[in-house]
Amino acid sequence: MFVSPLITRIGSSSIRSLSNFRCLKQLHMAHPPILALAIPSDTGRVLSIQSHTVQGYVGNKSAVFPLQLLGYDVDPINSVQFSNHTGYPTFKGQVLNGEQLWELIEGLEANGLLYYTHLLTGYIGSVSFLNTVLKVVDKLRSVNPKLKFVCDPVMGDEGKLYVPPELVTVYREKVVPVASMLTPNQFEAEQLTGSRITSEKDGQEACNILHAAGPSKVVITSINIDGTLLLIGSHQKEKGQSPEQFKIVIPKIPAYFTGTGDLTTALLLGWSNKYPDDLDKAAELAVSSVQALLLRTLADYQKVGYDCQSSSLEIRLIQSLDDIRNPEVKYRAKRYN
Repeated sequence: MFVSPLITRIGSSSIRSLSNFRCLKQLHMAHPPILALAIPSDTGRVLSIQSHTVQGYVGNKSAVFPLQLLGYDVDPINSVQFSNHTGYPTFKGQVLNGEQLWELIEGLEANGLLYYTHLLTGYIGSVSFLNTVLKVVDKLRSVNPKLKFVCDPVMGDEGKLYVPPELVTVYREKVVPVASMLTPNQFEAEQLTGSRITSEKDGQEACNILHAAGPSKVVITSINIDGTLLLIGSHQKEKGQSPEQFKIVIPKIPAYFTGTGDLTTALLLGWSNKYPDDLDKAAELAVSSVQALLLRTLADYQKVGYDCQSSSLEIRLIQSLDDIRNPEVKYRAKRYN
């Protein structure tokens, strides 16, 4: 059978073109490396599971930006997405459930994206969601056994719970044992330890109880003792050893602000990772940033003639980026003997 040379040339060219097309298609289908994994930052990669508001700064909106300023790659999962925080007359939005959270984790895992150095959690409103967070801790530690879990056990304040009571039990029995750092306020520390805190010594002892249950670092972010506002921090560097404990006296500001607890915990994570053996220095930097931000927020509300004691104030986070990145340390830690 006669085959035209022209047809042969066209056929060979077509075959080569098809082969090139396939190679090109495979090249385009190949995923580029995740640079946050391939070239990790000197600080770390954080998965932050917290609330989110479209307007204002609470939850992830209060935590992600400061951590990024300090050099961290941060991947946020929004446990809720609301129009604004719940202190307004009304709010609209959606709540993520435990099944949806796990679906996101499975998506990350399927693409090899589950390597994190830190997990950060804040407000969690249901037992089912908190139990899923515990599954996330296990999953992340199966990928990176050195993962640090920084937990702000948001449950209430000033003697009042604003989560279901059964959540306290889950925090106490399941979350505290797997946490690396806890940042409760005074009321939350009382809930977790089952003891009243009415003195600095009580605060130190509460830290000891929590160390015995799990975390090596505990920061009770606000304790009111006879009208004096304190932060009490405690670092147990080795199990069985006496922890290094300190306090920072914090000036009271005559106003209520939203998002400050979320911001404080994020900064404690950020600075304590940079100074892993110096929790008191990390706390000095965190407190100094927060206080500078609050004073700026107060001054800006006063500029527009607003009565700052009439309702909760939205913090001036973006305007305070220099205070977050390079805080002037004005509040010093004092070690307990």
